Amino acid sequence: MIDSRSAYAAEALRLTRAGHLAEATALIQRGLGSATSPSRARPRVHGILESVRAPQPAPPAAASPALGETCRRTHREPAGSRTYELYVPTAYTGQPVPLVVMLHGGSQDAADFAAGTRMNDLAEQHAVLVAYPEQSSAANQGRYWNWFRPSDQRRGSGEPAILAGITGQVMRDYAVDRHRVYVAGLSAGGAMAAVMAATYPDLYAAVGVHSGLAYAVAHDVASAFAAMRDGGSPGPAGSTPTIVFHGDRDSTVAPVNADRIVASLVTASRANGDAGAALFGPSTTTGSGGSGHRFSHNTYRDADGTVMCEKWTVHGGGHAWFGGSPAGSYTDPRGPDASTEMLRFFLEHRPH
Repeated sequence: MIDSRSAYAAEALRLTRAGHLAEATALIQRGLGSATSPSRARPRVHGILESVRAPQPAPPAAASPALGETCRRTHREPAGSRTYELYVPTAYTGQPVPLVVMLHGGSQDAADFAAGTRMNDLAEQHAVLVAYPEQSSAANQGRYWNWFRPSDQRRGSGEPAILAGITGQVMRDYAVDRHRVYVAGLSAGGAMAAVMAATYPDLYAAVGVHSGLAYAVAHDVASAFAAMRDGGSPGPAGSTPTIVFHGDRDSTVAPVNADRIVASLVTASRANGDAGAALFGPSTTTGSGGSGHRFSHNTYRDADGTVMCEKWTVHGGGHAWFGGSPAGSYTDPRGPDASTEMLRFFLEHRPH
């Protein structure tokens, strides 16, 4: 039995070099889920998020249940097809509204992720459409978004093309304000959200990365393990406004990955020659959400004083969606409330 991440990485590299890509992919799926005994996870899902230790304090008061409509659809195009769920709030009557695309973590599905993040409840309050694409087991046995494959890190190719296609399909089917389209995700979904922001900056006005990784820090299964452990070297990420959440006790995706995401954004902002676009900071505040975790909140502003990047470091937090509902898997009910803060950040960013 392979009992360490380094051993998994070495074996995955050997399989890749030998041309056994399917076996290498299966290995990374097992390895990403090996950090914690399955007894710590909800029994119906397995994989990368199994390192979560479910906190015991009572969750915060639940929001009113969403009352809008949830539809399930399939998008097909040359790059492939994926099923997705779409939440339509009751306030939608054909007027232009924002759209948030939410990318689940490994082994989750749309309904689970919607329940855990409570994003539909917030969407109901703010009249926002929310799309939840689902990874297929045919594309990845563990239902991880393939954020670490070069063919899935390019505009017009693979999963970025499919996810952009789902976004476009919703925009054609509903009256979506094209200036207020956003993407967010958890873990592998957070890494894929970073891919979408880098490859389709003209489509998404802001991105949220929860417990994820920076764009193009990996190019195969072995480098994916290395990036999860050490952060890696990000690719050119562009300057899409970004909000990041990460627990400083995350043993699945190392907290240094949050730093890499922010550093790549700050570097990009200062490299384009536009002094007005350069980001400065951080300005740091600390706090706690009542019974929630303590946190540090870093903000980075452009020359006009607009906050273009936020990094929330949750002290004592592991690999889970903070402020989430126990109705979904792999959530930490203690705050800060990632969903509320992400949606607030999104709605503050509307490029013209």
